[in-house]
Amino acid sequence: MRFKHNNGIPILILVLVIIIKDVKCSIHEYKNEGFVTKFNSFFFHGGSEGMYASKVHSNVSVDDKPIHGKSFIRFESIIFKRPAEVAAKQNEMQQSTGLVEAIIVEVKNRDKIGGAYLNSNAICCTPVLASDGSCKVGEVIIRQDPDNPGWPKRIQTPFEGKSEEAKMSLQTVEINRTGMYYLYFMYCDPQLKGTIMRGRTVWRNPDGYLPGKMTPFMPFYGFMSLAYLILGLVWFVRFVQHWKDVIQLHYHITVVIGLGMCEMALWYFEYANFNVTGSRPLGITLWAVTFSAFKKTLSRLLLLVVSMGFGVVRPTLGIVTFKVLLLGMIYFVASEALELVENLGNINDFSGKARVFLVLPVALLDSCFILWIFASLSKTLEKLQARRSMGKLELYRKFTNALAVSVLVSVAWIGYELYFNASDPLSELWRRAWIIQAFWAVLAYILLFVICVLWSPSHNPTRYSYSEVEDIEEESISLTTSGVKVSGELMERKSIITDHVFEVIEEDKRE
Repeated sequence: MRFKHNNGIPILILVLVIIIKDVKCSIHEYKNEGFVTKFNSFFFHGGSEGMYASKVHSNVSVDDKPIHGKSFIRFESIIFKRPAEVAAKQNEMQQSTGLVEAIIVEVKNRDKIGGAYLNSNAICCTPVLASDGSCKVGEVIIRQDPDNPGWPKRIQTPFEGKSEEAKMSLQTVEINRTGMYYLYFMYCDPQLKGTIMRGRTVWRNPDGYLPGKMTPFMPFYGFMSLAYLILGLVWFVRFVQHWKDVIQLHYHITVVIGLGMCEMALWYFEYANFNVTGSRPLGITLWAVTFSAFKKTLSRLLLLVVSMGFGVVRPTLGIVTFKVLLLGMIYFVASEALELVENLGNINDFSGKARVFLVLPVALLDSCFILWIFASLSKTLEKLQARRSMGKLELYRKFTNALAVSVLVSVAWIGYELYFNASDPLSELWRRAWIIQAFWAVLAYILLFVICVLWSPSHNPTRYSYSEVEDIEEESISLTTSGVKVSGELMERKSIITDHVFEVIEEDKRE
C-alpha cells in the first residue's frame, strides 16, 4: 500500500498504519508464523473470538451456499513448512513423516487439552501415558466433552515423505454452541522445530463476519447516531429561533454535536461493512478513528473553556489559549494512536499489550483535564459570587454538580472495568464486554446534553453571556471598598490627633 505525503494524514498516523499491517478481524492472516514451546509441545495461537451458535442447522455443507444463519471457522490455504534439513532426513516412501494439528477448543473446556486429568503437565502424549490407551504417541492429548461430542475439535495435517511443505485441506468447522473459541496449531515432534506456517482462517457468526464481542456495537452505534441526530435537530431549531442572540460558545457546541453525529454514523457504517465483507477498509476505519479522536478532544476542550467562564465571565481566554490548544493537540495525538491500535490491528477478542502502553498517556491526559476543569470552575464560581451574578452563579453550580456526578460515576466505572478485566482474563464474559466501551460514549453524550440544556440559545442571552457592565460594577465595588477603607483610616488618624490637641490644651490650663 502506497501513501502520499500530500493526503493530509499526519506522519504519526502513517507510521502507525504501516506498523499495523493487518486490517482484518474475522479473517485471521498468518504470514510465516513460528511456533513456541510449551511443556513438551510446540504451538501457535491462531486466534480467539466469541462465536454465536448457528441459527440454521442442516445436512448441507457450510462450504455450500447459502451461509446466512450459520456460524463457522474455515481454514483456507493453510501451509506448514519445515526446515529443509529435517525433510531431507525422512523416508521418501513413508506417508507420514511429521504431524501438525489444528485444535479448536471452547474456553470453558480448556482443561480438556493436555494431560491434567492424567495427573501430568504434558500436552503431547508420551509412551508412558499411551500405555493405558488414553492417547496416541505424537498427538496432542484431548479429552472429549461428553455434552458436546466431537469437541474439542482436532484437524490433522501430515507431512509426506521428504516434502518440505504440508498443505491443509480446505476445512470448515461449524459452531453449534455459543462460546469463546480458541484456535491453536500444534505439533509434538521435536524434529519439526523451526516449522513455520502461512494462510488464513475465516471466522463467521450467524448474522455476519463481526466477531461476537463486536456484534452489539453495530446496533449501539445506530442508536447513538439517532440520539445525536435528535439532539442536533432540537439544537438547530433553538439556534435558528434565537440566532441574533447566539454567542461564540454556541458555535463550539454546534461543532461538537456535528462531530458526534459524524462519528457515530461512520462507526455504524464501518461495522456494517465489516459485518458483510469480513474486512475493514483502511479508508473508512481511518476516518472513523480520526473523527472519534477529534470529537473526544473537542468535547474535553469544550468542558474546559466552559469551566473557565469563556463567553460568560470573560470574553476571551487570553494567554491561556496557547496552553489549552497545546493540551488539546497532545490529547488528540495520544487518542488517535490508541484508537488506531484498537481498530486497525488483527484483533482477537482480548486486549493486546500494545494497548496497555497507549492507554496510560490518555488516562494521564484525562486526569490533567479533570484537574484543570475543576480548578477553573472554582475560580469562575468565586468571580460570579464576587459580582453577585446570581443567575450565572446558579447556572454554574448546576454545571458543577453535573460534572462532579459524572466524575464520581466515571471513577466507579473505572474500578468496575479493572475488576471486570482482572476477573475475566480469558474473555469468558465476552457477551457483555461491549458495555465497558459503550458506557463512555453514553456519558459523553449526557454531558453534552447537559451543556446544551444549560447554555441553550434564548431571547435572554444575558443570563449566561459575558457583560462588560458586570466587570465595571465589580471594579467599582472594589474601588468603593478600597475608598471606604482609606477614609476609615484617615478618620481614625484625625481622631487621634484631635485627642492629642485637647490633652495639650488641658495641660496648659492647669499650669
